[in-house]
Amino acid sequence: MKKLFSNLKKMVNLMDKPLLIVTILFFLFGLLNIVTASSREAVVRYEVSTYYYFFKQLQMLIIGFTISLIIINLKTKYYKNLIIWIYLIVLGLVILLFPFGKEINGATNWLPIPGIGTIQPSEFAKPVSIVLISIVFEQYYRLFRSDNKKRYNKIGILLLIFLLIPALTFIQKDLGSSLIMLAIFGVMFLASPIKRIDKLRTIALIFMLGVIGISIIILKQGYLLSEAQMSRFDFFNPCSKYETTGYQVCNGFIALNDGGLFGLGIGNSKQKYSYIPEPHTDSIFAIIGEEYGVIKCSFVFLAYIFVIFRILKIATNTNTIRGRYICLGVATYIFAHILINLGGLFGLIPLTGVPLPFLSYGGTYAISLMCSLAVVQRFHIEKKLEKFKFNH
Repeated sequence: MKKLFSNLKKMVNLMDKPLLIVTILFFLFGLLNIVTASSREAVVRYEVSTYYYFFKQLQMLIIGFTISLIIINLKTKYYKNLIIWIYLIVLGLVILLFPFGKEINGATNWLPIPGIGTIQPSEFAKPVSIVLISIVFEQYYRLFRSDNKKRYNKIGILLLIFLLIPALTFIQKDLGSSLIMLAIFGVMFLASPIKRIDKLRTIALIFMLGVIGISIIILKQGYLLSEAQMSRFDFFNPCSKYETTGYQVCNGFIALNDGGLFGLGIGNSKQKYSYIPEPHTDSIFAIIGEEYGVIKCSFVFLAYIFVIFRILKIATNTNTIRGRYICLGVATYIFAHILINLGGLFGLIPLTGVPLPFLSYGGTYAISLMCSLAVVQRFHIEKKLEKFKFNH
C-alpha cells in the first residue's frame, strides 16, 4: 500500500498540475450543481433521496478515477496493441443497441447492463476512436506523405474506423453524438499528415457516400430525421413556440434572465421546479446561470478556455505523433460538447441533448472524459520523464 501511494505521489508530481487542479475543481463544482439542480426532480418525480443523483454521479467518478489511475501508469507505447481490441468491444456494444437498446427521448442509445444500470456506448466510442486514429496516423505517417498507392488502403481504414460508429449512432437517432464524432474526425483529418490532394479526394468520397447513405435511408423509411429530431430545427424565437418545440429552450432563457448579473443564490433556482425537464442533465447550465449569475458564470467559460489551452499546449510539447493527435482530438472532443450543448441552450443551433463537460449528470460521459484527460496527462508525464533522463 505504501508503495502504491508513493507511486501515485510520483505520478501527481509529473502531471500538468494547473490542468489537474482545474479539472478536479470542475468535477467537484459539477457534483455540487447536480445536487441543487436534481433535488426536486429526485424527490417529487422519482421519490428518491435528494442526494440520489449526487451519489450516482460520485460512483461513476470513482470508477472513472480508478480507470484513470491505470491509464496514467500505462506507457503510451502499449496503446498500439490494446486499442484495436478496445475499439472492437465498443463497436460490439454499439451494435448490441439494435436488439437490446433502451429508447430515451427518441434515441436508442442506452444499453442496459444487469447489476450496473445503463451505459451509453457512443460516449466510450469518442475517446477510443481518437486514440485509434492517432495510432494509425503515427504508424503510417511516412506512407500518408508519400506517393505510394498503398496509402489509399490506409485512408480507407481511417474512414471505416471513424465513420462506422457515427453512422450506426445516427441510425439509432442519436444525432448529437454523431455530429460530435464527425466534428472530431473532421478536425483530426484536416490536421493529419495526409497530403492535401488526398484530403480533397477523401472529402469528395465522404460527400458521395453521405448522399448515397441518406438516399438509402429516405427510400427505406420515407424520411431522414424523425419528427422529434426535425422539431429541434425549429429553434428560432423559441418563446413564441413555448407550448411546443420551444418549451425547454425558452425556460432556459427565463432561468438565465432571472439570474441576472449576480444570480439568485445556490439552491434558489425556480426553473428546476418542473419547468426545465431533467435540469441536472443537458440543461444544467441554465440552472447554474440562474443561481450564480453572469459574472460568476464567466469563470466557467474561462475555465473551459484554460482546460483546452493546457491540452493543446501538451500537444505541442509532446515528442510523439500519437501524443500530438490524441491531445488535439481530446481538445476537440471537449470543445464540441461545449459548443453543441451551450449553442442549443442559447438558441443558436438546434438543441440535440449532449452533456456539458464536467457539469452535466451522466456516468458514461464522466468516465470517458476522465479517461481522456488521464491519457493527456500520461503524455505530459512521459515528456517530463524523458527530460529527466536527458538531464541525468
